[in-house]
Amino acid sequence: MPPPDPRWTSLLRAVALLVGVLAVGTVGYLLLGLSPLDALYQSVTTVTTVGFREVGEPTAPFRWFTIFLVIAGVGIALYALGVLLEALVEGRISEGFERRRMERELAGLSGHVVVCGWGRVGQALAAALRDTEGNTVVAVERDPERAAAAGLHVAGDATDEAVLRRAGVERCRALVVALPEDAANVYVTLSARRLRPGLFIVARAHADSAEPLLEQAGADRVVNPQAIGGERMAALIAQPHVADFLDVAMRDAGLRFRLSELTVGASSPVAGRSLRDAHLRDATGALVLAVRSPDGRFRTNPDPGDVMEAGEVLITIGTEAQLAALRRLVAG
Repeated sequence: MPPPDPRWTSLLRAVALLVGVLAVGTVGYLLLGLSPLDALYQSVTTVTTVGFREVGEPTAPFRWFTIFLVIAGVGIALYALGVLLEALVEGRISEGFERRRMERELAGLSGHVVVCGWGRVGQALAAALRDTEGNTVVAVERDPERAAAAGLHVAGDATDEAVLRRAGVERCRALVVALPEDAANVYVTLSARRLRPGLFIVARAHADSAEPLLEQAGADRVVNPQAIGGERMAALIAQPHVADFLDVAMRDAGLRFRLSELTVGASSPVAGRSLRDAHLRDATGALVLAVRSPDGRFRTNPDPGDVMEAGEVLITIGTEAQLAALRRLVAG
């Protein structure tokens, strides 16, 4: 449980003191012979120094009690007013500083991941990205309270191009569109593709009919959580050990072996060489499970004589040390 805000604690204390002095004044004037309404009225006018006429007979005890109430009550009233103003001013100043700090941080970001929609899908995706690769994630969310819980965020409507620019969509590594409506996801995908033609976009589809629309709008990948959930459940029934192994290999940070991907660059020393000639397995210990060509086709369990071309992606498995050695070898 987070600690209470000191500003709210001070404000509640001041209100309690003000209510207490009004209660003491009302009881005192009741004892001096005023009616309940007159006693409360006299207490309020005295503490607030309004200066209306006295409603009771100004006897000596009445005057002495009024003097006491003025000295005690006015001080407490001024204290309560000061605490209230301080809370309001500090809150606005703090919010302003925090907003400007975040805007400066966002302006300096590049290579981050923008997640539009901070619902359950967006939150789970961001947690996985941060845990596995240490990515910086910027959330775009309409609800200010939900957006604030995301850390780095832009509170606004993702369908507004200005909001996407504030989130750094023109400098980010990838964009995830996970809004609760398919129409909004299509619109955001179109806007982002127009702002940055080469951006990698992953979009969420709620209905099967939205998948081709999102692809036409420019999404590189379309994910239907309901369909994936069904396929995952079917895999657990048909091949539970295979499904569990893939889950562990992709998500368990404590596993000795990891799955990874590596792109062969144009200047890579292995470009134009076969797997056998490059000695990838002998030099690093990592195993190449598949090769994906730039047109999207996979060559699974590639032959040692297969030549690696620039732009191809190697799907590999090995320990962290083996995969690091493979990256160094491919990068030269």
